[in-house]
Formats: sequence, C-alpha cells, structure tokens
Amino acid sequence: MNDSEPEGWPGLLIREGKTLLRVPNSINEGNIGPHSKKMTPVFYNPAMSGNRTRSVMLLNYAINSGFFGEGMIYAIDGLAATGLRTRRWLNELPSSNASRLQIEMVDINPESLLWAKKINQEMPPFSSTENLIYCEGDLRKLVLNSGRHWVDIDPFGSPVSFIDSAIQSLARTGVLEISATDSAALTGSSKNPLMRRYGAKVRTDGLAQDSGLRVLLANVARIAAKYDRRIEPLMSIWDSHHLRISVKVIKSIESANKVEEHIGWRVNSPNEVEVANSISPDLNVPINGNLPMDCFLPSYFPVNRNDNRISGPMWTGSLGNPAAMSYFTGEEALRLCGPDFDENDPIGLNENDIQIERRKIERSVKNIKNESGVIDCNHHIIVDDLASWLNIGSPPSPQKMVGLLEDMGFRAGLTHYGRPSFRTNGTWEAIVECAMQLQPPM
Repeated sequence: MNDSEPEGWPGLLIREGKTLLRVPNSINEGNIGPHSKKMTPVFYNPAMSGNRTRSVMLLNYAINSGFFGEGMIYAIDGLAATGLRTRRWLNELPSSNASRLQIEMVDINPESLLWAKKINQEMPPFSSTENLIYCEGDLRKLVLNSGRHWVDIDPFGSPVSFIDSAIQSLARTGVLEISATDSAALTGSSKNPLMRRYGAKVRTDGLAQDSGLRVLLANVARIAAKYDRRIEPLMSIWDSHHLRISVKVIKSIESANKVEEHIGWRVNSPNEVEVANSISPDLNVPINGNLPMDCFLPSYFPVNRNDNRISGPMWTGSLGNPAAMSYFTGEEALRLCGPDFDENDPIGLNENDIQIERRKIERSVKNIKNESGVIDCNHHIIVDDLASWLNIGSPPSPQKMVGLLEDMGFRAGLTHYGRPSFRTNGTWEAIVECAMQLQPPM
C-alpha cells in the first residue's frame, strides 16, 4: 500500500460516536449500506453504528475484567473498510486501555486502507496509532498468525468462510465478534443458503431472529470444538439488517468434548412427549392441556427434519453473559461513546443535533442490562404471538408480564429484540395465568 492520496479525497466529514471520519462523497448521494458495496471505492454503513458502539463497550469490559492479563492485547479489525471500528476503539476507549492495543487493520481493498491511513494521519485518534498496522490481503490468510486476543469479523454477507481460521488464530483465551448480514438465510427466508452454509433450518416465525443467532452460535461452537476449544457467549444481538454474536473462546479439551450438550432443536407447537423431553428444567409437562408455544429439545432427541415445526440444530444454552451484559447501560454508553456539544463543531452540528446523536447511542444498548439477568432463560415470549396462541384479544404488555412473573417469584426481563418480548424461567402455567390476568374485563 503506497501513501498516495486516495481517489475522491477528502470526501465528506462525518462523525460516529465521538469519532470523526472521512468517506467518499458518493456516500452523501445515498450510496450507503449493504446494497451499494460496489458503487463506492470505500464501504461505510451507518446502520452498523450501534454494532460498533457495542464493540467499544464490550472491549472495554473485557479489558477491565482481566480477560487478557496485564500485557499487550493483540486485536484484528477484519474487513476493516474505512477503519472506523479501529478508530473508535482507539478514540473512545480510556487511554489506559487503548494504549494496550496492537491492532491489525485488515482489508483486501487497497483503496479502503489508503482512506483509513489518510484519515488517521489527518485526525489521529486520542490514543496513539503507534501500534496500528495496515494489512492488505485476505483475512483468512492474514489472521492465521496465532495468539490473537480479539478478532472482529464484519463481512459483507455470510461470515462462514472466516470462522475456522479466526478460531485457530486465537490465544488460549480470546474474544471473537462476528457480524452476519445474510439474515435472510439465518432467519429461514432463504432456505437453501441456510442449509448450504449452516446445515440448519429455521421457522420463519416471531423467533426467527433468535433462532438465527442460535444457529450461528452452534456453528461457531462446533468449529471451536474441532480445535479443542469451547465458547462462552457474551452477547447476541439482532439489530435491523444483521445478527451479531460475541463469544469468549477458551482452550479446553474437556469442555470441547461436551459441545453437543449445548446444541439441539427448537420445536414449535410441541406435544406432551416433546415437552417432557425438553432440555429445560423449567419446562415441565403442562397441566390442564396448556402446552407451550415452543420448547428446546436435546440434540439426541429423534426429530424429523422435514417437520415444519422444527428449527435447528442450534445453540440451546445461554445467549450471553449476565456480568458482561449488565455493563451495557445508557450512562456507560454515553460516557464512552457519546459526543459532546461544541460551539465550533467541525461538522456544524448544533446542540439539538448532538442530543439526537446521544439518544442514538443510548438506544443501541436499550434493555441489554435488563435482559442480563434472564439471558439464560429458555422462555423467550413474543407478546403478539402469545396473544394469538391463547386466542385472547390484545397482546399483554411485556413490562406488566415481567412485573407479574417477578411477583410470583420467577426471573423475568424485557429483551433487546426487534419485537416486544420478554424472557423468563417461569412455568408455562404461570405465563398463561399472567397473560389472562392482564386481559381487560369483558
């Protein structure tokens, strides 16, 4: 990569979080997002801003929690494009943490790296770029030098082809963050790509995005097990057009041998035999004929994969880590990533504009902390679907459902999900009772 000026420089000055960035002017003409990757020499998708905010926060949490000891932290920003994720790490992490990072910014497009380098030269991050390396080439090859503590995979489309080499590259304890924009496949709308890439099937119901996250986790878990590693999900998010998982990967032959204990099936409209064999200790055989909308089954349970009620194979364990998720508060998001008003704002934003940007930052972590205490619960209830299942008039308020279930001694919490829903370890009888209690009188 030479140091010549990239085509279209200096382009358009924008801000994401606290971090300034330059992008080609074509982006200001509407050529942004996944649909336009080939229409501009540098790819920038503002719809991923929440994704990058959460990446900053999770990296800060992991460092503060001692995931990587006391020395240097070796990270890869794979498929880096403009390098905005790297810039936000270096700009928005506390300097004591950012200074420990040695980052390889990888992209196969030399023009993207040229833009990234020019941006960092013109507007250096608050933290030094001394430990920043620009790497042109295929991530699948460049990642294979072992000992990485943090690998971020944010491709255009499916991440499948990058996962194997990324897991091999990790240190004995590392974190792998994976974005997947092939959501039509993972959520079951495109059945052939889903089977071809992930070896799974997913019902296109209200839980399709949750199922897609679990299918992706199952694939990562099985690949990790091949290399004597286990995964611990830290956070799993469906956000608009993409799915995102963040997992801690730990060297452990003993745990890798048990990977199938966390993989199974989701069955819609289960019968009594299926509910009785559910892997969840909280799903007992219902009484009074009240069967749940769905339940998980262990991988060894004989299922008919042609049965339209079946989704999987998928991860049936927890989708996240309670301690990590409880860190994701609006206050902490604003502290790390929220822009402050400046009368001499370089892109001309007024105080109201800055407040709008700060609200976007807060929304990117909404309900993650609330969900942290119930992320391991197997009941994920979409309230619209619950109303249809029980044939009641209007969907119950998820917040009121949470309150009633907690009053009954169960764990319950709102979700960070695209549709109004909650998680709980309550029995199905308790869920039905609360829903009926919230129905208006006739």
